[in-house]
Amino acid sequence: MSTQPMYGTDSSGTDTNAIDIVGIDSSGADTSAIDAVGYGTSGADTMEWDGYVPPVARGESSTLYALEVMKGNLVQIDPSTGETTILSTELKEAPDGIVIDKENGRALVTQMGEPDPTDEPMAEPPFTTRNGSIVAIDLETGTLAEVVERGAFTTGKQITRNPKDGRIYWADREGRGIYRCESDGSQVTPLVLTRDRGANSVEEECVGVAVDGEAGVLYWTLKGPADGGKGRILRAGLEIPEGSTAADRVDCDVIASGLPEVIDLELDHESGVLYWTDRGDGPMGNSLNRARVPAPGKAIVAPSVLETDFHEAIGLALDLDRGLAYVSDLSGEIREVDLARGISRTVVTLDSPVTGIALG
Repeated sequence: MSTQPMYGTDSSGTDTNAIDIVGIDSSGADTSAIDAVGYGTSGADTMEWDGYVPPVARGESSTLYALEVMKGNLVQIDPSTGETTILSTELKEAPDGIVIDKENGRALVTQMGEPDPTDEPMAEPPFTTRNGSIVAIDLETGTLAEVVERGAFTTGKQITRNPKDGRIYWADREGRGIYRCESDGSQVTPLVLTRDRGANSVEEECVGVAVDGEAGVLYWTLKGPADGGKGRILRAGLEIPEGSTAADRVDCDVIASGLPEVIDLELDHESGVLYWTDRGDGPMGNSLNRARVPAPGKAIVAPSVLETDFHEAIGLALDLDRGLAYVSDLSGEIREVDLARGISRTVVTLDSPVTGIALG
């Protein structure tokens, strides 16, 4: 067992499980009455009271891309009409995360790999065998190409890229880590390894990832057990501190904890706001959330719940120019959420579960 501090304390050593639970501020006061859309104390019908200023919509809506995990499809969607086009049917090893590389005209997709055998046919299977991969799909032709070879990691989850240098970042759930590689898939490097740094293996599973290339900061989620109320969001530097390794680095801060079952992340770099999905149960679960990025050494105190009643919310994509977010869930539904008012509409419901989504 590592001697490093277990995730659950901030940089001061304070137990963040006690102070960062959604709806509880640092004084212990219940803030849930003012942080959830629809029953805030301000009585406003917009979200401006949590610091969000709606943008003036610019340009046409972007194209939306979605992954059907069980069918192995990459689907192109017009958000304004819900019209769909299947771009690829070749993602046969449980595609999960997607990011659009506009410069190279491709979608980068993580695959969880071949699942382990299970005696529970209706249950979500484990993926403990090291057979995850990253592939690229040409957005014009649908041609598939390997970027990170199968078996380089265990279970590919959310993926993102730093447009500043083209580097690719992704979460490995059962492999319990956050990885990076170059744009061409070379130099696969673990940045964070969480094995033996939590209470148990489930609390060490990494799922979501976001990068602030300008500030040099990495964010990721530890989802915790299903509906367990132990989900966490952490951050660290993009580079491992000198003298440390991915397994023992000490610059990892917990910035949110006690979340139902936090999944994917997106960062509004300009405004310094973090968004995330949560697939857990309860009034704060199955939700889209946001909060100001806290100062160094501090934690998120009062997140806003923007929308709820998803069916196990997973994927997240932001159209900040138009003040919109898109959220996918395991029912196959993709919803558009108005970030100013916290109301949503269904864009499309696909006929199988949807994992990652991205705009491009």
